[in-house]
Amino acid sequence: MTLDDLRAFVAVCESGSLSAVARDLGCTQSAISQRVKRLERELDIALLERQPRGVAPTQAGRVLHRAAADGLGGLDHALRRLRDMRQGDGGTVRVTTGATTVRHFMSAGVVAFRERHPDVRLEFQTENSSRACFEALAANTVDLAWITIGPPVRGVEQRPVTTLPWVLAVRVGDPLADRAEIGPDELAAIRHIRLPENSVSRARLDQHLTRQGTEPESTTSVADWDTAILLAELGLGHAVVPALPGWHDAARRDLRLIPIPSLPPLAAGWAVRQWDALSPAAVEFADTVTSSLTTG
Repeated sequence: MTLDDLRAFVAVCESGSLSAVARDLGCTQSAISQRVKRLERELDIALLERQPRGVAPTQAGRVLHRAAADGLGGLDHALRRLRDMRQGDGGTVRVTTGATTVRHFMSAGVVAFRERHPDVRLEFQTENSSRACFEALAANTVDLAWITIGPPVRGVEQRPVTTLPWVLAVRVGDPLADRAEIGPDELAAIRHIRLPENSVSRARLDQHLTRQGTEPESTTSVADWDTAILLAELGLGHAVVPALPGWHDAARRDLRLIPIPSLPPLAAGWAVRQWDALSPAAVEFADTVTSSLTTG
């Protein structure tokens, strides 16, 4: 049993496909299959079973997957720390988040961190959902993930940083543009620009709208909050979006952002595998961004 065998097995469990792992690792499917079979021979128990599409871990496989994933994550972290120590630099901080998050949530924090730590390498990886961010954490390709806080996820620690009240983005001149706030009755009549599919923000919003008995008409959907706001500004619909830090409708001549007090606010913040396993640089980066949002 080798570390490479365990890495291959964990990857297969998480992807459900021998061929996909082979492509990612640049080898043949047969080579990946042989690694898993070697583990099964040594442990004398089946670890994978065939499914109509791909493979899945057996009960024994799930036990090994959980243990191996946790152990490999800690080992990879330690090896990265040792590599940074050997090279004598400030290390690397790897962050994953959505396409527009750095602009809205991290800009001041990134500048402050860079001024204090010019030698630390910063790597940003864009994902399109919290689920994808969790997968990057599980694969140990990132240290920190900035997400919309959602239900608990096994093996991930979530830490809320800021709350985001909901607003209705409308074009100036729209019949709703002069309202001081928007209630459930007005929401029922909007031309709704839907938020990203499979996002926590969309799930929370849909849940609240359903609970209120509000089902606005929608013929438009977007991949991120910024696009929803832009389309609303162009008069192509109404966007129910979180009030993002730094966004002020006074700075946008054709846009109004109207509070929706009936909708509970979202929470946004950090997700990590283990806070106490982060490098000092990653901890300070997270704290610097947090401080910039909570004291700015």
